Amino acid sequence: MEFIDLKAQYRALQGEIDANIQRILAGAHFIGGEEVAEFEEKLAAYVGRRHCVTCGNGTDALQLVYMAYGIGAGDAVFCPDMTFIASVEPACMLGAAPVFCDIEPDTYNLDPVSLEAHIQSVLAEGTLRPRAVVAVDFLGNPAKYDELDAICKKYGLLLIEDAAQGTGASYKGRKCGSFGDIATTSFFPSKPLGCYGDGGAVFTELLRSYKVHGKGPKGKYDNVRIGLNSRLDTLQAGVMLPKLAVLDQEIAMRQEIAERYHDAFAGKLQLPVITDGCVSAYAQYCMLAKDEAQRQNILDAMAAANIPSLIYYPTPLHVLDAFAPYPAEELPNAAHYARCNFGVPFSPYLTREDQDAVIRTVLEEL
Repeated sequence: MEFIDLKAQYRALQGEIDANIQRILAGAHFIGGEEVAEFEEKLAAYVGRRHCVTCGNGTDALQLVYMAYGIGAGDAVFCPDMTFIASVEPACMLGAAPVFCDIEPDTYNLDPVSLEAHIQSVLAEGTLRPRAVVAVDFLGNPAKYDELDAICKKYGLLLIEDAAQGTGASYKGRKCGSFGDIATTSFFPSKPLGCYGDGGAVFTELLRSYKVHGKGPKGKYDNVRIGLNSRLDTLQAGVMLPKLAVLDQEIAMRQEIAERYHDAFAGKLQLPVITDGCVSAYAQYCMLAKDEAQRQNILDAMAAANIPSLIYYPTPLHVLDAFAPYPAEELPNAAHYARCNFGVPFSPYLTREDQDAVIRTVLEEL
């Protein structure tokens, strides 16, 4: 059993993917081929943005944003304590300071109440300048953008949507990737829209210079700013064009599989709560056990049955060595999530037989 069955997805789309790859190989336009422009145009239209600029990976996408807005030394960037380090790591590389906020206990997303409290604390201390908030669509569940946007406008902060896990999800009728002052995403293979390597995108026109060594209007040797070398390979665009065409179909399949898990585990484990009016991309399906002991029993039983599992993620960001010494204040919801979360096999192509085996194995330990 696969945790995320990319092989089954490939089999379903093999004809189109293989044809695109063969055409690109024959044409030998491996960087900047026409498929990249086609993919950018179609993804921008899908998300509802005017522009989409692809790049080398999701971390680069965020770094390009931080660079473009001049975020650096003395700036505070507010981030949920439960996310992957890439959400804030590029800001730190540019000299900014992360300020970690708690998550909501049910959606696992950035808690607007905790965010505002931390903004006020930074303002009162007076050492850092509040500059930006990075909101993560955690596990594919859209963050509460109405509330976050209001807070950012109140304090004059840049709102960045990290939609790495949220491509295909929607918030009150709008697709993830269309929120905030600027949005980014990742095409890591396990994402809802993944390539066969690394890739990412920023939904703005601003970054076309920054992603190619800061090139100017006269071409790549007319460098008008310091930038990066971060481009999406043509082959990756060729892989993702067929995937984008069926993304909404796969999102619907994800809803059906999530509903089966909901029905099986309701009242027995803490299940992911989707914000009202939203559709989750279900990049992962993670539940919370009542404590670490119960989680370990479940993971042991799954391993014994040859069922893959994942702790996603095991550690709040503020306790990582990379951020030491960070204030020791525990953010209780993030800490509880880290202690109790576990993910079960999930993808649009998870068979009912395999899902039944997962459900049966987990239920036996509850």
